[in-house]
Amino acid sequence: MPESAASQLSSLIASSHISSVKAFAWRDLDDAEAGGSEIHADEVLRRWAAAGLSVTLRTSAVAGRPKERERDGYRVVRRSGRYQVFPDAITRGVRRDRRHYDAFVDIWNGVPFLTPLWARRRSVTWLHHVHADMWKMTLGPRLARVGWFLEHRIFPLAYRRTTVCTLSNSSAHEIDEKLHLKRVRVIPPGIADKFHTGGVRSDTPLIVAVGRLAPVKRFDLLLQDFAEVLAEVPSARFVVVGEGFLRSDLEALAVALEISHALTFAGHVSDDELVALYQSAWLVVSRSLREGWGMTLTEAAKCGTPSVATDIAGHRDAVREGVSGILVDPYVSLADTITRVIADNELLEELRRGALSYASELTWDRTALELFEALASSVRARGRKATSPK
Repeated sequence: MPESAASQLSSLIASSHISSVKAFAWRDLDDAEAGGSEIHADEVLRRWAAAGLSVTLRTSAVAGRPKERERDGYRVVRRSGRYQVFPDAITRGVRRDRRHYDAFVDIWNGVPFLTPLWARRRSVTWLHHVHADMWKMTLGPRLARVGWFLEHRIFPLAYRRTTVCTLSNSSAHEIDEKLHLKRVRVIPPGIADKFHTGGVRSDTPLIVAVGRLAPVKRFDLLLQDFAEVLAEVPSARFVVVGEGFLRSDLEALAVALEISHALTFAGHVSDDELVALYQSAWLVVSRSLREGWGMTLTEAAKCGTPSVATDIAGHRDAVREGVSGILVDPYVSLADTITRVIADNELLEELRRGALSYASELTWDRTALELFEALASSVRARGRKATSPK
């Protein structure tokens, strides 16, 4: 039998001369606003630790949480505020970390940790997507222009010789086109085993959306789509899973749209509750304007639930168009497509089969292996350069 991805990872780590890795991320999985990037980091780092690697994750502080903790075999260190974490982590990296760790992972989420400038290029970067218009959604006009300029013009200068790992071909294309970075490697995310078929499908149309209640997810527009669907299908019901600072605004919008009786804001839910929602839903939807992948869409697919989502970089790979779901222009309402799909039993069943088939191809063991291969290759490349004759 072929060697499993988990076994290959253990063998590669043992032969790599890498025993300790430090990863840098803006947020931690325990953060109230944690999303797909934090899930991705946890799934990979726990597998690296299980395969024999000493792993430390450095993030910003989380209110009400200890400064350090062990999670699934790796160490989490939380220091500094939301923005102070970047200069603090870089300062410690220059003074101490580069002498105490064999390699580094720089998770570039809007602002990077500039590891190529101080880690002697013993690093790889995980960049899930270009932020682009997200700056305008989260910052004032002046700061948004600064953020855009740094992301597009300044930060890429530090990463031209660094391997950049991203989740999808569409995101890789944007990184090349907008940031002009060429050493980009596409490594899709996996889907956790906890997502599976079963449960009970809702008797009436149930539409589920999962994500942080943040501007880039555009839940305000999604609620307007829900109102249009409800006008055509009065039996439809909607559930929004996730927390964020926009929740009270969205609840007020639901009242104004007169859809509160058909809409549930579930907030944060347990893993079991999330799986049950995916299994009972007819569709999972996303109105997001910017994603590296669209992890909720493939999680739902593994539960046999197709999706309707915006046609953006990331979603184009998370959704196999016409097979596991349907993509819609990001500036057009999803309502017509949602209504059409839930009214067509034959189409819905076809998409359910396609979603399951596609989801079976994605595993976290394979993702963890390929990301470590990228890291090991970057260290070997540096070693060859250091020992080559002048």
